Amino acid sequence: MNGQGMNGQRKLEGKRALVTGAGTGIGRGIALELAAQGAAVVLHYAHSAEGAEEAVRAIEADGGRVTALQADLAVPAECIRLVEEAADFLGGLDTLVNNAGITETIGFFETTESDYNRIFDINMRGQFFCAQRTARYMAEAGGGSIVNLTSVHAYAGKAGHSVYAATKGAIASFTRELAIELTSHRIRVNAIAPGLIEVPRYYRTKPTYTTEQGAATVPWGRVGLPPDVAKATAFLVSEDAEFIDGQVLYIDGGLTAKMAMPDDSE
Repeated sequence: MNGQGMNGQRKLEGKRALVTGAGTGIGRGIALELAAQGAAVVLHYAHSAEGAEEAVRAIEADGGRVTALQADLAVPAECIRLVEEAADFLGGLDTLVNNAGITETIGFFETTESDYNRIFDINMRGQFFCAQRTARYMAEAGGGSIVNLTSVHAYAGKAGHSVYAATKGAIASFTRELAIELTSHRIRVNAIAPGLIEVPRYYRTKPTYTTEQGAATVPWGRVGLPPDVAKATAFLVSEDAEFIDGQVLYIDGGLTAKMAMPDDSE
């Protein structure tokens, strides 16, 4: 994939992007895709330093401008520091991908106050304060684009995800609200809701998981991969998506469109 449009130009040339949670999985894939399409990129990571540095080396080898920064996005002051250091490195910011988050499966009755606070602090608080500080830079620059990562869990329920789903529903609502609030600053805000996107975490947290098992649950017949989300993200932050604002785009191979009732043909 060369990230080039029909005229041979890389569509994100000149863009200055911060991608949170970019040390592994979907975030790492997004950062690589934005860089491949010409954006200068700052990769944020919390714990995945090795993955972030590998991505930095790959982007540098392709001639891209890039660095990696660590921050704990559960702490608003850390969100602000991250954004300011990213803007200093890039000479400003016009693109933010709020990808950082944690997924935990905890039964409703077993959920503690600590569990609740931990998941909301990273998944929602981090997005809010990263967006708030970044939007100031974007407003000064005359506009920009924010993409928040939510989930299919914001749309439909699955046991064990009461807190996680609540954060993702909050992100979807936050996206729509922020889109309206920032239109006067020419800042677009959209969200992407991934479905079953196969990442290394699946194999660590679900010992019995297999790609074939995942594919059997998706109407399109295969699991999603980070590039599926990355390509959609690159489109949403590009000028091609200039009239798209306040939307939630499901990248799920038809997962949320399928009725849960048994198929009579099966």
